[in-house]
Amino acid sequence: MYKTILTTNKAPGAIGPYSQGVKANGFIFISGQLPIDPITGKFAGNTIIEQTKQSLLNISHILESAGMALDDVVKTTVLLKDISDFAAMNEVYARFFKKDCPARSAFQVVALPKDALVEIEVIAAER
Repeated sequence: MYKTILTTNKAPGAIGPYSQGVKANGFIFISGQLPIDPITGKFAGNTIIEQTKQSLLNISHILESAGMALDDVVKTTVLLKDISDFAAMNEVYARFFKKDCPARSAFQVVALPKDALVEIEVIAAER
């Protein structure tokens, strides 16, 4: 297996022993992205709308560092602090994934790092 570690300063750095993303055998695995603004190091806002947007922007920037885009995403996993935020998250999500949407799972979890409202991870495939 051949793998390349992905990193960009346009997304927040890892807050633990993991990589922003890994490219391996034609796939890109993006670690769960919290809604952290890479410039300020703080959450992009306090609402699920603001936080979902920032998580997806972070993902987009990591994909760009590998020469890929959101259109290459084949699977997403969305972790929500409160499943009642699903509709609002989905509204923002639909702005980023407009056609030929990836497969997706969404779960409510007990807690997320830094008390975030959302964390999103993706898998993308090279064309």
